[in-house]
Amino acid sequence: MSFITGVGLTPFGKHEGSSSLDLMSKAAQAALDDAGLRRADIDGVLCGYSTVSPHIMLATVFAEHFGIRPSYAHAVQVGGATGLAMTMLAHHLVDAGVARNVLVVAGENRLTGQSRDASIQALAQVGNPDYEVPLGPTIPAYYGLVASRYMHEYGVTEEDLAEFAVLMRAHACTHPGAQFHDPITVADVMASKPVAMPLKLLDCCPVSDGGAAFVVSRERTGEAGVRIRGCAQAHTHQHVTAAPSLSELGAEISIARAREATGLAISDVRYAAIYDSFTITLAMLLEDLGLAGRGEAAARVRAGHFGRGGVMPLNTHGGLLSYGHCGVGGAMAHLVEAHLQMTGRAASRQVRDASIALLHGDGGVLSSHVSMFLERVR
Repeated sequence: MSFITGVGLTPFGKHEGSSSLDLMSKAAQAALDDAGLRRADIDGVLCGYSTVSPHIMLATVFAEHFGIRPSYAHAVQVGGATGLAMTMLAHHLVDAGVARNVLVVAGENRLTGQSRDASIQALAQVGNPDYEVPLGPTIPAYYGLVASRYMHEYGVTEEDLAEFAVLMRAHACTHPGAQFHDPITVADVMASKPVAMPLKLLDCCPVSDGGAAFVVSRERTGEAGVRIRGCAQAHTHQHVTAAPSLSELGAEISIARAREATGLAISDVRYAAIYDSFTITLAMLLEDLGLAGRGEAAARVRAGHFGRGGVMPLNTHGGLLSYGHCGVGGAMAHLVEAHLQMTGRAASRQVRDASIALLHGDGGVLSSHVSMFLERVR
């Protein structure tokens, strides 16, 4: 058993003059304060990777910078799934007695700490070095290919995808730390400039500065506990040219394993925190996870199903699409928001019931998947 005892999150956007380590430290201290712990209480550290500060020993670099000497330190790299993969590892570490309090932390100054060209170059290196990189695509192009195929097979339209961007922006407008606060419409998404058709600018997450952290502990420290009920992973491929068919991607595998591990059904879930690097990512994952039928997620958005007051509130902070995306910390913001919702601390964003939350992270081009259930305990 393990509990998420504290969470910390910086605003996302521009943090001029702040390094990745600065942003990580700010989020980490906020998480410790939230948990009521001191730095000396932390005996395990898990760090996500950084494209701006790509040190091969980032976990111990951070520990030195933060002034702690953990008995366990490790850095993890599985793309956008890294945050939940670190949470899963922390869960196993405290459950096995290896550590009592594991600090999970990530952050980058991706927006102000690297040039546009450097950012594009980093995004261009994720492809297969022989069959993909020489042709020049970047991550948006790969997801554009997936989107085209998904739209063809399930009758999804560009307007359908735009609904997810509109919803995430509406949720971000209620969070003071979000990168974007201007409401948008489907027409705005459709009119935004093409990036990798059918994906347009507002179908894509932004580049951000920011940091996120949380503490996974063997024992609860607060009045309302949030425990990790169970989790699972699936890794079906790395490069899009080796991907299985759309009906055999890893999200369906990982959610089935997580459900088996926990004994929970999708009908038990009251709040969803789902990775949303692109609108197509969110649409596909909602359907792969069983939160909507094939090709039906957009209709549920239009009906208010995933709104703050809907049947299944989703990413109430605005997600990657509008709260922002600072690398590994971007997806970790989903867990921070879930924790705030589950402990009744989400202010004006608070939903009626977040007693059981489903979280899902996706890394690569729908390559690596982590599904996780959190449960509130009194």
